[in-house]
Amino acid sequence: MAHATPQGVKLLNGFKRPGRFEKGLGAQLPDAYKKFWREWKLTKPAAVHYIPKESEWERDEVTHAIKPIQSIPLPLIDTPESHQGIWGGEAVIKGFQKREQTKRRVPHFWVPTLRRSVVHSLVLNEYMSVVVTERTLEQIHECHGFDHYLLKNLACDLRSALALKLKREILKALQLGCPALAAEPKHQKDVLKEYSPYLASYTPEEIDWYGHTYIEAIRKLQHQLRAAEQVLPHKVEFRTKLIERLREAGITEAGKKEPKDAIANSEHKDADIEALTKLESSTSSSSWLSKINPFGKKET
Repeated sequence: MAHATPQGVKLLNGFKRPGRFEKGLGAQLPDAYKKFWREWKLTKPAAVHYIPKESEWERDEVTHAIKPIQSIPLPLIDTPESHQGIWGGEAVIKGFQKREQTKRRVPHFWVPTLRRSVVHSLVLNEYMSVVVTERTLEQIHECHGFDHYLLKNLACDLRSALALKLKREILKALQLGCPALAAEPKHQKDVLKEYSPYLASYTPEEIDWYGHTYIEAIRKLQHQLRAAEQVLPHKVEFRTKLIERLREAGITEAGKKEPKDAIANSEHKDADIEALTKLESSTSSSSWLSKINPFGKKET
């Protein structure tokens, strides 16, 4: 029975399992999105559900034995609801709980306390009603505003897809000069002066690809590839080439004859070409059902 091999581990034949950015459309994604993905999924987030210890060793209080400290982050579960709100880095924790001393421990889920609140974005000039946690509100107050909270924290600390999309919209608005504040030039100038330094950490391409999930990035790439390569049906392409060749043949043959004959011949050629195009359009418009319809009109 075959067992799953984690990414980066060498297989028996000496090759490693290809990652999502090494095959298919994932390999065609730009470096700007790969940089965001490393910030979101591969960077170690700040400790939320545990208190990390700075030292590497500690002494046991009972046995006085020296043992190493293992600050292992708790495994978190990102539910679909967590991506629809802003939980401040919190998530659902799955574990076991021993509720009675004489009985076995039972599975238990720890869910953060949620509440609906209103946040205000100065750059977007909008009030938004979102589901947040107490930690989210505390961080917003510590950062002195909702925009500062999104722009200061990394993607791994925000975690939420909604927070990342709002961060992308704020960065794009800063690029365009805060168009939502165009009616208040003085306020617009103050907001740009306060938040524009955050743009120094990103390029325009990185801002365009920031905050997309992997599926959204693949769809965005497919849309760009289709827009760059507009493929016409073969019947349209071949029909156009045939008409161009017939016209070129008629012009070249007309040039070899006398002017009067050439004009008359070219008129006959154009009439033949128009008849050919009408015939092609009529035959192409008729479906195969008309040929097998016993009550339809038969061609004479």
